[in-house]
Amino acid sequence: MIVAAALCPCPPLLAAELTGQADILPELRAACATAVARMLAAGPDVVAVAGLAETTGTWDPAGELSLASYAPTLRAAALRTTGPPLPLALGIGALLLDNAGYAGSRILRGIDAAEPAAGCLALGREIAASASRVALLAVGDGSARRSASAPGYLDERAAPFDEAAERAVRDGDLAALASFDPALATDLLAAGRPAWQVLAGALLTSPRAAGRPHTEILYSDAPLGVTYLVATVVPRTGG
Repeated sequence: MIVAAALCPCPPLLAAELTGQADILPELRAACATAVARMLAAGPDVVAVAGLAETTGTWDPAGELSLASYAPTLRAAALRTTGPPLPLALGIGALLLDNAGYAGSRILRGIDAAEPAAGCLALGREIAASASRVALLAVGDGSARRSASAPGYLDERAAPFDEAAERAVRDGDLAALASFDPALATDLLAAGRPAWQVLAGALLTSPRAAGRPHTEILYSDAPLGVTYLVATVVPRTGG
């Protein structure tokens, strides 16, 4: 059963190894740290991290974020990992757990960008059933087409898409999250869509759920032309 969840984005700049002493995106970093801390405060038996990957499947829980491709000019020793390299979303999720001091059991589930909504929802149900007390960290960005300088250039559909995602999370509207169009999300480079729908599937299946979950948006902005959404999600349970 899901006891708590968090949504975080996955810009590589969340990794201090890339930014050194520079205080880059401090509000975003603080929001992610708060969201993960609140999630862990629920006392889960296991934390599942869900995020975009090359294929849908399970990744090594001992894996780590590999930053070499994002900072080729930095010294290799500074970027060396001791565990198997992870896709960006899973690597950022693992990094956030490490930074929070979490040393318990973790599951890393990657999701292909083309995974249909039904597959994401099914994966969410599987994650929710994996232990008595499961925390879910859904990692991924909103659209990457919010401005002319964004990675995907400006697309007028991006802002309405992101606003709908934020509204669904703010309202705890799991059905709305579950209904997001994968093709539109792909057009808008919204890498978080699969993870959001995994979250929806995990919470919709909770046998003790009593209405929409309690949510709080901690951060929502597009400072680099990419939308970053941070939120906490706590299921409401019946008596």
